[in-house]
Amino acid sequence: MTGQRAEKPVLRVLGGEAVWPPPVWLMRQAGRYLPEYRKLREKAGNFIALCTTPPLATEVTLQPVRRFGMDAAILFSDILILPWALGQKLRFAEGEGPRLERIDGLAGLEALDPAALRQGTEPVMETVSRVRAELPPETTLIGFAGSPFTVACYMIDGRGGDFPLTREVAYADPALLAAVIETVTTATIDYLSWQIEAGADCVMLFDSWAGLLPPDLFRAHVIHPTARIVEQLRVRHPGVKVIGFPRLGGLMTLPYIADTGVDAVGMDTSVDPVALARLAPRRVAFQGNLDPLLLRAGGISLGQAVERMARGLAGHPHIFNLGHGIVPDTPPEHVAAVIERLRSLEPGELEESALAAT
Repeated sequence: MTGQRAEKPVLRVLGGEAVWPPPVWLMRQAGRYLPEYRKLREKAGNFIALCTTPPLATEVTLQPVRRFGMDAAILFSDILILPWALGQKLRFAEGEGPRLERIDGLAGLEALDPAALRQGTEPVMETVSRVRAELPPETTLIGFAGSPFTVACYMIDGRGGDFPLTREVAYADPALLAAVIETVTTATIDYLSWQIEAGADCVMLFDSWAGLLPPDLFRAHVIHPTARIVEQLRVRHPGVKVIGFPRLGGLMTLPYIADTGVDAVGMDTSVDPVALARLAPRRVAFQGNLDPLLLRAGGISLGQAVERMARGLAGHPHIFNLGHGIVPDTPPEHVAAVIERLRSLEPGELEESALAAT
């Protein structure tokens, strides 16, 4: 790690250091709640164009950093850009979310073209390079991808929801689900590696639907692919830091921490951060987990929750974030209030809490 990178608070936390106050960024910090985003979204014409036009995607990535002084910028893109680049047809229906041409058998999977991935994602790499050049030196740039199971859910069901087709395939045609996850895992290793080469300081894996699986399938389709991605990224990029987000994983978050090798685990809103810190099988950084609906509501309760969460994990490596993404009708001034409250916190006795020894 270079001296410049060592000064980035987020990377310090990912390296195992407890930083006070904790650095902060927010999932979906670039998005529809910002008027400047809505203006660019209209200019782009459609969401895929916005993600794959580097000057526009760069500007969207930088908007929350400029407005709020976030400690990290996360690449503006979408987890479904990867299957789209492989050749799966994708569109974003207004008010309905993404729609993909479903993969309903091995023939559909074999129609994808892994060799097309590099060219298809080249605009994303250009965005990473552009953002890297414009970010303040103390600001971490996070690259990301969807985790294989979550991406496979969209590829098989063709749309969001509770993914009944994917869950049925897990039992009725396990070879198909395994093949889709293998394809996505291999592609994700390349995709994240290229982002690191383009300038990402660290990367994050979003497994937004991990909690749909029972424990045996969670191990097979969440833990094992994630461990392989982490291992291979570190072969290619020794020392690279990886954040994992097994949303709604519940108690399976503990073996996820133990077996994947991630440097930090994102916590959804249901997690008790202090309890998790005490139960975790190894010292790992935590990221999260303010309720996005509380952020939208604002008020006294928001400020109290910010302080309670920060002090509860004091003495433990912690990146302040949400338990899921910012909802579109969140007032931007509420985000500003969180940043201001967090950075105004004085060190106190809790910074020497029992968590410092965990």
